Amino acid sequence: MGAGCATHRPMAGPGYQAPQQQAPATWHGATDSAGLTPASPAALARWWRVLGDSQLDTLVEQALAANGDVRLAAARVRQARAVRVQARAGLFPTLTANLSPTTRSASTSGVRATSTLYEAGFDAGWEVDLFGKNGRTLEAAGADLEASEASLANVKVSLVAEVVQSYVDLRSYQQRLAIARENLASQTETVQLAQWRNQAGLVSTSDVDQAVASREQTRASISDLEMAIANAQNRLAVLLAQQPGALRSALQEPRPLPRVPARVAVGIPADALRARPDLAAAERSLAAETARVGAQMAQRYPSLNLSGSIFWQAASLGALGTADTLVRSAAGSLAATLFDAGRLRSAVEVRSAVQEQALIAYQNAVLSALEEVEDALVAYGAARDRLEARTSAADAAARAATTSRQMYQSGLSDFQRLLDAERTRLSAQDALASAQAAQLSALVALYKALGGGWQQA
Repeated sequence: MGAGCATHRPMAGPGYQAPQQQAPATWHGATDSAGLTPASPAALARWWRVLGDSQLDTLVEQALAANGDVRLAAARVRQARAVRVQARAGLFPTLTANLSPTTRSASTSGVRATSTLYEAGFDAGWEVDLFGKNGRTLEAAGADLEASEASLANVKVSLVAEVVQSYVDLRSYQQRLAIARENLASQTETVQLAQWRNQAGLVSTSDVDQAVASREQTRASISDLEMAIANAQNRLAVLLAQQPGALRSALQEPRPLPRVPARVAVGIPADALRARPDLAAAERSLAAETARVGAQMAQRYPSLNLSGSIFWQAASLGALGTADTLVRSAAGSLAATLFDAGRLRSAVEVRSAVQEQALIAYQNAVLSALEEVEDALVAYGAARDRLEARTSAADAAARAATTSRQMYQSGLSDFQRLLDAERTRLSAQDALASAQAAQLSALVALYKALGGGWQQA
């Protein structure tokens, strides 16, 4: 916008052109088995809603409205907007008004006389933007404003992903806690079974000791899971700008993990680069630094300042405003630096180096964005495959544990085999719950890498 305001004047420095984004035609990690489908801005805008959890929807909306990082980024946007207004003011003249009485005293033949002179008027000043210094400054301020707006959007992307991930962690820990408690009850029955058989003289006390040791190991894991649940609840509270523990009662009741959609919306790489606000922020920062190069180059050229005044001088307030008290003045000055030992030239070099850094940072950000999406796609596909394997393993372990218990009760198997089967069942069930959460975590990382979660603003 700054460049548009000054197109009728010569503008020092390079005109900005957005760098071309080199993106592949398709994602290498996007396979048909991963259940991917083309994305749209609407699909990315509120991607967490596809998980089908109303409580999660509420938490995300509350976080977007109250989170401290979002409010901090919004304050930076307001600051950048005010800076742009200041930069725009540099293109216009300034006008000031003044009213001042001046008291004078003089001594003549030993007699001191005092008189008051009243002056009121207007002063105007204007720096003519001959070579676009103020225009480039306005252009840079406008780009800074857009970069801060994109940074605000990027904060929202990260916030949504963190809220969803913390919620997934919470429900996963609760699910694993339920599994551990169920296995604790089963292992308590195993202890009782071993004790009865020991009392009947069918097994040694070693079976009882092994059963008790296995049960207590499970009991110890319950304490760890309860601590993890409390940590996840506290993290969600802080993300919603509430004190730790404020959500404990609301989130205490266990609920199933959010469901994973059958198809996941993923666009082409070029769409992802356009959707990511961090890349938009980096590109706008590059535009701002390019404009600052021009503003600094304009410092090397002559500057023209115009000023004028119109005021009235009178010995009384009542006389002000009459024609015979009116005074006018106008002045102009053209100034140029003839010698500064290379100070202005080196200042241009400084700004050019900063611009180059911004360009490199943008190029690196593009590559990192492509890498994040590719890694997320691969991770999501692997998580789907791992979940299928964990499901089959958990089903087989459950059947094996049931068979081992029946065989031990009938005296057809030793106790070690029963313990091994129960440990395998617990491990397989816990691994299955972890795999379900891992798939959701991979989905969260994928949507974050695609830049989803801010477009609704």
